[in-house]
Amino acid sequence: MINMATGLSLPPLSLYIHIPWCLKKCPYCDFNSHEFANSLPEQDYVESLLEDLALDLPYVQGRSLQSIFIGGGTPSLFSAAALHKLLTGIQEQIAFAEGMEITLEANPGTFEQAKFSDFRQTGINRLSIGIQSFQADFLRKLGRVHDAQEALAAADIALNAGFDNFNLDLMFGLPGQTTTQALADLQQAISSQATHLSWYQLTIEPNTVFYRETPVLPLASLIDDMQDAGIELLEASGFARYEISAFSQLGKQARHNLNYWQFGDYLGIGAGAHGKISLPAEKRIVRTRKIRQPKAYLAANPVKGYTAQLAPIPEQDLALEFMMNALRLTEGVPSGLFQLRTGLKLELFADVLEKLRSQHLLRTDTLATTPTGLNLLNNVLQSFMI
Repeated sequence: MINMATGLSLPPLSLYIHIPWCLKKCPYCDFNSHEFANSLPEQDYVESLLEDLALDLPYVQGRSLQSIFIGGGTPSLFSAAALHKLLTGIQEQIAFAEGMEITLEANPGTFEQAKFSDFRQTGINRLSIGIQSFQADFLRKLGRVHDAQEALAAADIALNAGFDNFNLDLMFGLPGQTTTQALADLQQAISSQATHLSWYQLTIEPNTVFYRETPVLPLASLIDDMQDAGIELLEASGFARYEISAFSQLGKQARHNLNYWQFGDYLGIGAGAHGKISLPAEKRIVRTRKIRQPKAYLAANPVKGYTAQLAPIPEQDLALEFMMNALRLTEGVPSGLFQLRTGLKLELFADVLEKLRSQHLLRTDTLATTPTGLNLLNNVLQSFMI
């Protein structure tokens, strides 16, 4: 039997906001995103988001927000006026930490110079741009709505709009892709003045078009070569790998995502949004999930509530949940963070840790994998399954 110790503390608090609409559902996408036919219900949705947040205020427990991430879908489809109303309404309910990071997801097809300048004026200070590839053939295969020219122009528009901190999302292991082509995408991204790159392998997820009609992907050995060559190029270009798929210039790590990986707390508002909240007084950590379908979410109200599920993380799962996040970081986390974030004593897992260290999969000085352990992360995590 694993018993939670008294060491559980309140971690930093972030906010995730889900805006579920997009122009077109991509064939690889398994996110809660929905194509819209006519107009977006901006005002109604913003009002619902603020009501949703108001019901979650007891979870704040005196903390200020350290970061906000507005994801989707394609939240950049919303107007700057709607996002201004949203951010203003949030700040009226929860204090913002000084210099906090506010990120907006955007796709190149939604970029307009004036609109993005207005986004910057609302207080949004970071963009995450879904490029996926700069090459027309791969954009077509991925079902993206933007073309190669729009992909190339997105970074310039972001810079001209006042964003000096932005991420580009890129995929590798695409149908028919060679290592040379994968590196060409990376080189273009490096040249864009982006401060952060998310570079990850295309995976086939259930409930997607690609799952039903699976394209022919490169051989695993070729994908491994792409990854090795890409990491080498990125690090030679000043992008440090700090998480499995995340690379940043010095001091430009995604603070919102770091909070996830360090097992921090986050509120989740919007259709299908997830949250994770520590409750030290109750000696438990809970996960929340909001109503998934946009129409049903909009039909909810403060009386019915917006929460579809509220459940504690079982104590026997806490170690695995923590490690699934923390060990994604190349430098891991300090050993003392384990008890602070889970309430469990690390000594309970002394045998597991010693075994992993003897196999040279885990470092001896902190909770972090070795380079070999990072490549075999799934095997490492299985050791924490109870």
